[in-house]
Amino acid sequence: MLVQTDLLTEADGDPVAVENLLGTSPVLLVCEHASRLLPEKLGNLGLSDEALSSHIAWDPGALDVASLMARSLDATLISQRFSRLVYDCNRPPESPAAMRDVSEVFRIPGNENLSDAEKARRTNALYHPFQNRIRDEIAARKGRGQATVLVTVHSFTPVYFGKPRAVEIGILHERDARLADAMLDAAKDTKLYRMERNEPYGPADGVTHTLELHAMPDGLLNVMIEIRNDLIAEEVGRGVVADFLSGLLRESISSITGT
Repeated sequence: MLVQTDLLTEADGDPVAVENLLGTSPVLLVCEHASRLLPEKLGNLGLSDEALSSHIAWDPGALDVASLMARSLDATLISQRFSRLVYDCNRPPESPAAMRDVSEVFRIPGNENLSDAEKARRTNALYHPFQNRIRDEIAARKGRGQATVLVTVHSFTPVYFGKPRAVEIGILHERDARLADAMLDAAKDTKLYRMERNEPYGPADGVTHTLELHAMPDGLLNVMIEIRNDLIAEEVGRGVVADFLSGLLRESISSITGT
């Protein structure tokens, strides 16, 4: 259903996209930074095409990988349809990172000196519908007796502020490390990718908000996956990563639940 707000127009469409709604897998995939789309009313936020195509606007390749994983696992996928430049849905409204006016080397003119009213406008248009959709889906699954394992999918740049990143896939977690531990153990002998725990980001960077909001209170198995985006720039790479992660999740969840 289209969420009508004074920010989004009918042409913009709904802020949330859902794929494979009735997937039978316990895995519920979430992609907070899936899109670089901007609402019509905000124009280009004063940014160049280069900036709007870069990692500051979205996580390139993340949605494609998540979609492939949804099909492989028969999992439901919930994604945000608008750029994190407008509102980063993996941050709470009180976080300075929710609506940045500077990201990496880019100044974001359209985010400078936002009033409290404009911040609330964006929060109501994007953050609340997105997080409420995840909450409602988890509740619906619980009501029909379907377990939920919350998995968020992200990508990161191979170079950050001029420093190359050796890690290729990061397995991130907050206080509940059960699924992360199982995944890292299952992948300890892999030659495909260099995998590390809580890299290139970790809980101290404020990146686990969605997990903390929806998984931690009810003790749901959860993990955040970060994929270096040069590995998923092409279709073949995306397919290989998606197959690897899907298999890893199946094995790891089974090792914990015995199913």
